[in-house]
Amino acid sequence: MKDARVGIRLLFLVLFAVVLSACAETEFLIHTTKRVTGATEDTPSPRYKVGDPYKIQGIWYYPAEDYEYEETGIASWYGAQFHGRRTANGGIYDMNALTAAHRTLPMPSYVRVTNLENGRSLILKVNDRGPFARNRIIDISRRGSQLLGFQKAGTAQVRVQIMADKSRALAARIKGRTKLAQIGTPITIDRLPKPNVKTESLAVPPGGKVSAGQVQPQPRAVPPPRVPAPDKAAADTFQIPSGDTNVVTVKPVKKTNLYIQAGAFSRFNNANRVRARLTATGPVKISSILVKGRDLYRVRVGPLSNVAEADRMLDTVIRNGYPTARIIVE
Repeated sequence: MKDARVGIRLLFLVLFAVVLSACAETEFLIHTTKRVTGATEDTPSPRYKVGDPYKIQGIWYYPAEDYEYEETGIASWYGAQFHGRRTANGGIYDMNALTAAHRTLPMPSYVRVTNLENGRSLILKVNDRGPFARNRIIDISRRGSQLLGFQKAGTAQVRVQIMADKSRALAARIKGRTKLAQIGTPITIDRLPKPNVKTESLAVPPGGKVSAGQVQPQPRAVPPPRVPAPDKAAADTFQIPSGDTNVVTVKPVKKTNLYIQAGAFSRFNNANRVRARLTATGPVKISSILVKGRDLYRVRVGPLSNVAEADRMLDTVIRNGYPTARIIVE
């Protein structure tokens, strides 16, 4: 009897060991599969984002879908210290990809960046927010700075222009739109068209005849040919216009000048007061410009010889009470 109880216990121990082994093997296989496939529960998912107004270092920024955006200024680049980190629209920053950070443009969108010092031009995808130094208008990935030829210098005088068609198409694809009647406008249908129904008369079978009291055969409605349903995968795809993405182009360069713009004013008297206050800092000029039917008077210090001098002058103008002053490339 005692031997029987010992045998039963041994049997239970063996079965328990088998179950534990099976569970351990299953768990091992699950973890191995995750490593092989790269599966993760926290995979980032880039999304389309414009965002609300926000304030950084006392300055407000107002993100918007501005498809007429064009600006000149100073570009910088960012690299290893941000590589692998999450971007503002939920993606992962890759310093070897052709991307950029901008303070207000939609994410993602495409911009053409032209280095005004060497004529190199490249299309980049905006997928992050920044830079937030007052004298920089765009932050470019390390690879982008290499192709534009300013990685070693650290900064460059650039022109940034949004690629309106590419950006709209990218936004439409991400938002799930399938077709556009024209750029940025979805197709709408007020009502479905009526089917085109054809009729035909049925002939009397061979050897048959129509009796005197028999009703003549009525035309039979023939349905229109069946049109196969469109491929959903194809319908959900909106083709981004082709172009010179990932291609560096080079154009002749023109001499540019650097200025610090203290402000733009609708009244000349206000601009003249600012000019008088900044006279001691360097050469100050007032220039007029017509913007949307309004005359504006711009107060600018310069021209300045290089980016380092422009940075110093910007700090001086800000200390004199003009926190929204910025560097202008012209």
